[in-house]
Amino acid sequence: MGITSAWSISAHDDAFIAAMAPRLLPLIAAEQENPIARERWDRWQREPLPDFRTWWKPGVRTCQEEAEAVHSFHELTASGEHVQKMYDGLSPEDDFSLITDVWEQVDDAQDIFLSVHTKEYALRSFFHAIGPVRAALFPGWCGNFLLTHAEVRATLPAVERALGFTPGERAVAEEQDWLDYPGSDEESVLDGPLRIWRQAAANGRGLCGVSVVIY
Repeated sequence: MGITSAWSISAHDDAFIAAMAPRLLPLIAAEQENPIARERWDRWQREPLPDFRTWWKPGVRTCQEEAEAVHSFHELTASGEHVQKMYDGLSPEDDFSLITDVWEQVDDAQDIFLSVHTKEYALRSFFHAIGPVRAALFPGWCGNFLLTHAEVRATLPAVERALGFTPGERAVAEEQDWLDYPGSDEESVLDGPLRIWRQAAANGRGLCGVSVVIY
């Protein structure tokens, strides 16, 4: 059996964002300030990974180099131990739940992008598909962020640059997104983030982004 993970980006009013800030922002900061995590991020920025279909194949890199690079990227894009506390509370006594206290506070299905996958992280495939240069344009840390409406509007141009593709670029990105989308109405990681960012910016909403293991 493997993990099941979720990457969510949900839209909320600024009052909700303000109430969530004391909980989520310190967790994101703890992930971002981890020296090992920073080293992994910097390595990926310096050494983008090749086509995932070539990983571990002879002749692309030495086996050791490839294994180390892929492992580093996998650790970078897994759910961090700090942000994971957003799922079911900071301690056993904390009754906070990402499901009930964030996701279920969304009234309209259009106000959330949710990508759930078994044995995989949506954020991982997303980052690989768009590459490190585009990923660096996103606020927060590795898919985790908490933004007021003003911050959503301020960051929208960068997100549009990150996810604005020519037809050829889009085709390449789709080839590098290895996730399965069995539902006909399921948004891909290349579509959902930009849609909800634009929607939140237009509707006066803030955004909460979280990448966690749910079981």
